[in-house]
Amino acid sequence: MASSLLARRALRNHARLRGHNDLNIVPMIDMMVILVFFLIFTAVFSKTNILELNLPAPNSSAPELPEGLQLEVIVRPDRLEVADKRTGILRTLPNTAEGYDLKTLSLFLRAVKTRFPTKTECSVLLDPEVSYDTLVQVMDTTRLFTIDDGQWTKYELFPQISVGDAPLTGAAAAGTPPPATAAPGARP
Repeated sequence: MASSLLARRALRNHARLRGHNDLNIVPMIDMMVILVFFLIFTAVFSKTNILELNLPAPNSSAPELPEGLQLEVIVRPDRLEVADKRTGILRTLPNTAEGYDLKTLSLFLRAVKTRFPTKTECSVLLDPEVSYDTLVQVMDTTRLFTIDDGQWTKYELFPQISVGDAPLTGAAAAGTPPPATAAPGARP
């Protein structure tokens, strides 16, 4: 009898709470829909260009280089230098009032391409003070040029680009350290 009394009490309690134990997930679904719309409309859509660079492995040795032109474009803070690795600087292009003289660089590289039409490799060597934006502009100028023939036709110059550090000049090349500056308030 006691067990039936307990069973009835349990049934009564379960019947009373039967409609109150459901989870209400409608507000959660509403929040998820709002978040999805917010993320879609605030996403930044940008055009990304990827340029494939063929860089050597850190532990690889230098391959045997064939005779001929080994073109380098050296980017310094105040000028551009076009050089052959074996013979030295071919042309120096000082900066203009607007910045680097990329138009003259393109014209000179076109002249080099007409003399060496099968050459596709070029090294772009950067000084440590040169910005990333400048690197991208010089690489684009070195890779191709466009001609306005009504459709802006693109022609390749040197599409296989290697990137590296520019050779040191002046006191840095001689191995002398730059003069040390004293800390403010320090006595000599």
